[in-house]
Amino acid sequence: MRIGVPKETADDERRVALVPTTVARLVKAGHTVLVEHGAGASAFYPDAEYEAAGGTLVGQDGFGAADVVCRVRRPNRVELGRIREGAVMASMLQPAVSAPVLEALAARNITALAMELVPRTTKAQSMDVLSSQATVAGYQAVLVGASRLGRLMPMLTTAAGTLTPSKAFIIGAGVAGLQAIATARRLGAVVSAFDVRPVVKEQVMSLGASFVEAEAVSTAAEGSGGYARELAEEQQQKVLAAIGKHIVDMDLVITTAQIPGKPAPRLITADMVARMRPGSVIMDLAGETGGNCELSEFGAEVVSGGVTVIAPANLPAMLPGHASLMYSRNLQALLEYMVKDGELQFSLEDPIAGPMCVTHGGQVLYGRTS
Repeated sequence: MRIGVPKETADDERRVALVPTTVARLVKAGHTVLVEHGAGASAFYPDAEYEAAGGTLVGQDGFGAADVVCRVRRPNRVELGRIREGAVMASMLQPAVSAPVLEALAARNITALAMELVPRTTKAQSMDVLSSQATVAGYQAVLVGASRLGRLMPMLTTAAGTLTPSKAFIIGAGVAGLQAIATARRLGAVVSAFDVRPVVKEQVMSLGASFVEAEAVSTAAEGSGGYARELAEEQQQKVLAAIGKHIVDMDLVITTAQIPGKPAPRLITADMVARMRPGSVIMDLAGETGGNCELSEFGAEVVSGGVTVIAPANLPAMLPGHASLMYSRNLQALLEYMVKDGELQFSLEDPIAGPMCVTHGGQVLYGRTS
């Protein structure tokens, strides 16, 4: 099987789909891996490492022979034209907002697998791109937020007196939120967290953070796959009341709350921001789906009343080495799962690949009910 690894071209993207260690493993299994010159350079994986791993370096038009193309981000029309008709492509595709791309993929009879749609099952855990990249995002969110604070994070006893620790508040205790809690704790902050799912309370407290209770927290707030579900209006108001009461004393707030297939829940109002101390920072990791904070502007930084609100566009790409390594391992697990007797075996009935497939047989499958 021939596997292609193109260079990512998005301005804010530094990751690469497959790193040299994964290429070496695929080559050892008998596959040919075609790597575009410079594909890993931004993630600190030079061409020489790919050659040493057994990869074949090619130009940007060298993927016409690839059976499978592995990408990080969805292709533009020029890049899509370099993938042969009938090939398989695995990539993060944002299918809910990528209708034109899906139509173009279907027109070229490309079977497209959206890495965001890996099922939340034990068998598919090693392929879970959302979790691996959320781990990086949660960690980096704390570092970026801490760098913008008007104060230090840890308690320090110095010749100039004792400095009290900063207070960090994490909203949403999924993968990104839990990593943010752990990172803020390592930096010495006093950490608290909120989530509408009571099942995560034990996880939050095991990391040394306190759990903010709200009347709306109940088992009904947990949806399929462990994700939060959309709350009723009355429950939402109780959540806002709990957050609004707690947030006024916080120095660093990191929001990670998202609902699959829905706009991000609005959890921080402009009035809450106005009551926070000047010098505080809000890192909104849900900016791409509308943001958890009313003042968030995706990919931008807003300052209101001395409070800085940041909705970063691509945190994992700020740490491209490890983000690429984790993404590559996810793809490796998927490829090893799908390859049988040296050939890629795909079926819409497969419990993992089937739900990931958004185009196949010249048709767009994403969003179809039957």
